Amino acid sequence: MNDLTSPLGYKTASGRRFRLPFGAIVATLVMSVLAGLAVWLVVVDDPLGGEPVALVKIETNDSAVDRTEIATVGVKSASGALLPPVGATPTEPPADADNAGPASGAVAISAPAQPAATVALPVEADPELLEPSAWGPLPRIGANGRRPLDVYARPVPSFVGASPKVALVVTDLGLSQSGTQEALRVLPPPVTLAFAPYGGSLDRWTSKARQGGHELLLQVPLEPFDYPDNDPGENTLLTGAGAEKNASNLHTVMARFTTYVGLINYMGGKFTADADALDPLMVEVAKRGLMFVDDGSSARSVAGRVAGKREAPFARADLVIDAVPTPEEITGRLAQLEQIARTRGTALGVTSARPAAIKAIVDWSKSLESRGITLVPVSAARQKS
Repeated sequence: MNDLTSPLGYKTASGRRFRLPFGAIVATLVMSVLAGLAVWLVVVDDPLGGEPVALVKIETNDSAVDRTEIATVGVKSASGALLPPVGATPTEPPADADNAGPASGAVAISAPAQPAATVALPVEADPELLEPSAWGPLPRIGANGRRPLDVYARPVPSFVGASPKVALVVTDLGLSQSGTQEALRVLPPPVTLAFAPYGGSLDRWTSKARQGGHELLLQVPLEPFDYPDNDPGENTLLTGAGAEKNASNLHTVMARFTTYVGLINYMGGKFTADADALDPLMVEVAKRGLMFVDDGSSARSVAGRVAGKREAPFARADLVIDAVPTPEEITGRLAQLEQIARTRGTALGVTSARPAAIKAIVDWSKSLESRGITLVPVSAARQKS
């Protein structure tokens, strides 16, 4: 019987279909799982539940371990002595702490630091390193081969090793009495001081600088591109003056004081770009056992190439620290110099003796040790030949 033959609204029992209650079954299963999870969280005490767990067999040993078999880590102090680890009993450092290697089983971590005490440097010029001349005493190499560069250099502690090093040169000293006095009072001893040849009482100031442990440079006035509108001063070396005239001017300047390790240009953009004019100057530098420092102010300078040709010790500044003479810019340049040192091993910066620069250097140098940077004199920044 179908819908057409059955009475309206009447169906036989055999025509009904049975349907499973899938929604109710799924809901019942979900509620069962949630109930089981709730019971497990309440009953089971397992803080690491759900995390991967590995079982490892631990071998035990009842025998004692000798303390000598345990390696320790020490840190070198500013004097080069190996400091004991935290909690260890301090011991007397070896007699030759700077040259002694780490103790057996110890790993030495060298922390470069500024010297705790002033290094004693020769204050008076060595007579054997002076050549009498019509201009006054000039530096020369001694009969036994000793050079002023070596004799008057500030030594670098042996424990510094391959740590990043920064050399700083402060120029224009000797011109201002108060400015020079303040620089000598506050600048760290490894900072190299460059004196202009025109200052008064140069012998007194340079002697005081040497007593304070500073290396010295002599500023040599060289011709700039806009000379004579921009005049470095008397006895300026000029590209068109000729070798003889320039030699006379150079000797006049070099006789102003003694105990310097080398020369640094004062201005001189045009002169340092002229290889022919530079050549006699580099001959003098090499012959007299000095070094030449290019202050880095001119991108056209060929001083490095000419110095290499004449085998004259040479260094070129990586940055002019006070190119923009504001405290913020000077501090930024010092940080940049630090990064150069970390990349190349050694970096050289030059600045004038502006009060802002002096203050920035003093503040910056106080935390160098904690940053693993060593401040060194300019003689330690010489380029390898």
